[in-house]
Amino acid sequence: MPARRADHHVLKAALDALYDTFNAPDTALDPIQIVRRYARVDDREIVAFLAAGLAFGRVASVMASVEAVCAVMGPSPAEFVRQFDAKRDGAPLRPFVHRWVRGRDVVHVLATLCGMVREFGSIERCFANGYRTSDEDLAPAIEAFAARGGQSYFFAKPSSGSACKRMNLFLRWMVRRDAVDPGGWTLVPASKLLVPLDTHTIRVGKCLRLTRRASPGWKMAADITAALRTLDPSDPVRYDFSLCHLSMMGSCGFGAEQGDAQCPLKPHCRPKGAHAETRRRGAAKT
Repeated sequence: MPARRADHHVLKAALDALYDTFNAPDTALDPIQIVRRYARVDDREIVAFLAAGLAFGRVASVMASVEAVCAVMGPSPAEFVRQFDAKRDGAPLRPFVHRWVRGRDVVHVLATLCGMVREFGSIERCFANGYRTSDEDLAPAIEAFAARGGQSYFFAKPSSGSACKRMNLFLRWMVRRDAVDPGGWTLVPASKLLVPLDTHTIRVGKCLRLTRRASPGWKMAADITAALRTLDPSDPVRYDFSLCHLSMMGSCGFGAEQGDAQCPLKPHCRPKGAHAETRRRGAAKT
């Protein structure tokens, strides 16, 4: 649901100020810091896809897991993937564990990415093969791209109702370019991106009245993105990093007195009664 017209300019000014506060390389610990190390776009898209796929759980644990996979791939992840052979190159990854993801899952993903790169030349061109400029958003392109990954956890599909958080996070990293997101892709516009929906985005989205949906999933992600698009039609997802990390850093208390006092978005927040409902809801379908 778009922000009410009377609140539009005031909310945009507040979110723009928040964006400016967070738009720096080291404002928060985040796996994007690992992705930004890679100057070559072909290397970056490989690392970004794996890092986004592992982006759940404690941030420190996520960072350690991404570093472990990068160590196996070596200085040129693109070359590693291009030449990847599961039997020959998969052994160092077999002991890998990140929550419920195992080494065999990473091996499967690398083999899938290898097939994409060999067929299309890059992950970007593979993804763009399913994109049409007439599409309202990237749902059809994500659906077509995910179909190439089979039943892998790394390849969620909008048609399942999933918010596709990790896929949308990967796309944000590769399409947008600012001090946080390194970008590199040119075949997909930032205007078609969707918010990578997670617990933090859900809570802040409800606090700011960006959605009235109760159930997390693809429709809620599209709802929140549509509201943000009214504030910035060309780059609605630019606000994602700052909104998410505002919550992660504890600056928004979702009704807790101390947190509310610290929150720069407090004047735009829903009444406190809404926070209890938010806390009772489960994590987003991802």
